[in-house]
This record gives sequence, C-alpha cells and structure tokens, in this order.
Amino acid sequence: MRKAAVHRTTNETSIKLKLNLDGRGKARIDTGVRFFDHMLEQIARHGALDLDLVARGDLDVDQHHTVEDVGIALGEAVKQALGSKRGILRAGYYLMPMDESLAACALDFSGRAHFVCKWRPLARRVGDFQTELLEDFFQAFAQSAAANVHLRHLYGRSSHHQVEVMFKAFARALRFAVTRDRQLRRVLPTTKGLL
Repeated sequence: MRKAAVHRTTNETSIKLKLNLDGRGKARIDTGVRFFDHMLEQIARHGALDLDLVARGDLDVDQHHTVEDVGIALGEAVKQALGSKRGILRAGYYLMPMDESLAACALDFSGRAHFVCKWRPLARRVGDFQTELLEDFFQAFAQSAAANVHLRHLYGRSSHHQVEVMFKAFARALRFAVTRDRQLRRVLPTTKGLL
C-alpha cells in the first residue's frame, strides 16, 4: 500500500493529512470551506484514493492560506506515497464532461514543477469558495509534488460545473498517472535514470 502522512503547521494554517493511493475513494475532509471540501472529496472518489484531511486556517483573514497550504500538503503526500516512482505510468490525462461543461487535465510526475491553467471564472464565488483560489491550489500541488499539471476548462455555463469538472478531470488524470504498470513494474519511467 502506497501511503503517506503529512502534518503541516505554519502561523496561518495547521493541516493533518493521511493519503492512501491504493484506496477506494473514501474521504473524511474538513477545511472550514464546505465547497472546497466537496472538491477534495471529488479528488478522492475519482482518483480512487483514500484521503483523511483536517485543515484549520485563518479563514477570518481569507481562504487563500488554507486552500494553498492544502495543495502543498496534498502534493507532498502524493510525492511521498509514490516513493521512487518505479513502475508507475507517470503521466496521465483525462477529458471530463459534466453536463454542459468540459475540462481537460494532463499531468506528469516528471520531477519538475510546472503549472498551466486556462479558464475564465464566471463568478467570484461558488458556494463559500473563492474561485480564483482554484489556480493557487493546483499551482501549490504541482510545486510540492514536483509535477507538470496542465488544466483547461473548454466550455460550460455553470460556475459550479466549471470548478467541479476541473477537479474531476485532475482526479482522473492523477489516478491514471499513479497506476502501476505491470509490464514495466520494476522500471523507472524515464530514460534519464532519475526522476
């Protein structure tokens, strides 16, 4: 079982996270931002991983520190759980529909951090979530996981669907990328010899 535990404490946030990459999509999440909790639940379910997360942040100031630090903690946990990365597919992509919305995500656990996001939020908030923080979350994940994350919302009318379909596309791409490749189970997925 590829598992990880991350405890991250700063002057702005306190996060306790447990991750099992070989899970069954179970989630117990409490960040204090309910819509964000819902999106993290999507990552667990569609990523087929188990995620136990409690985050306490300075939400009286803003959601930014909480959302970004959860991204950092999740990226650290995935990187830790992958270990040497030997035998994984390494890269994954997914084109995800959700009613009238469509999003694409491609990611690569290359050992190099890079994030590209193409979307235009239609609303400043979805539920209690500040939509501009979507990019901060995925940027933080990419940085701490040392991964390339490319995320694009192609079209859609509903702000709720815009955000949710991008989280689901990310989760499905993640699920594929961390999958063990039976044919190359002992091989590091690179010709460079180092990831």
